[in-house]
Amino acid sequence: MEVVLQNNLILIRTGFDTLKSPLMSDFLNLHVQDMLFLPKAVLVFNNNSFKYEKEEFFKKLSQKYSQTQDFSTEFYWRSMMRYINQPIKIELVSHEEPQPIGVELYAHDSETVSISLYVPNLWVISYLRSQLELYIIKYSDTTLVVDVSKMLAKTRLERSLNRRHILHYQLQYRYNSQFMQRLYGDYAQFSFDEYEQEDENFESMLHYYTVLECPVGSSQDALKKSYKKLVKIYHPDKVHQENSDVVNHYTQKFQLLQEAYTALRIVS
Repeated sequence: MEVVLQNNLILIRTGFDTLKSPLMSDFLNLHVQDMLFLPKAVLVFNNNSFKYEKEEFFKKLSQKYSQTQDFSTEFYWRSMMRYINQPIKIELVSHEEPQPIGVELYAHDSETVSISLYVPNLWVISYLRSQLELYIIKYSDTTLVVDVSKMLAKTRLERSLNRRHILHYQLQYRYNSQFMQRLYGDYAQFSFDEYEQEDENFESMLHYYTVLECPVGSSQDALKKSYKKLVKIYHPDKVHQENSDVVNHYTQKFQLLQEAYTALRIVS
């Protein structure tokens, strides 16, 4: 494990075994709503509601790290406390192949969806909770039941399911044609039949609608309006003074918006 005190955040580089330790898992589980999942990393934003818990986390972390580096625990803890209001980036250092995780999607109707893991996994459930917290009806170690009666909830669900890699895990979503029919049955103008035998094409189409934050089957006018709004928000020039992670995120989002809008215009 390596802890680096940077200007605007604390960077923790660690292996997967440490990431699964009670020290890390308890802290991250507490901050489900404050996390941004990145490729092989988690960014935990500051939340003053958990200031005491964060101080305790710093104490234990400084003790663990200083012992391996022959530092003074007291000195290192005081150094870390200067960063108490800064975000923490926990970066996974691993050369192992991503572990596949099966996730089953089931639509009870157009308003309720169940997301079930075949085996319990704290990180995948934490990711899904962090994305869907406002719409979760109930959850367990392996299952979330989500209210998608509002269009904003459907859009949020689509955006969440487009992420296929969480830390060390590769998510493999499984569903049948009835899932799409039930979930999007309200969009009579959109035909699902042509996509039933073309899973890859259908997933690409669904991904593009999600990127543009529009429901499946939206009109060209709706797509254009959303596209113009989002490219203004995510233009890289707006964040050129921020750190590289933020700039890269905005740049990738901006490029993806252009790709999605072009693809859906061609399909139409």
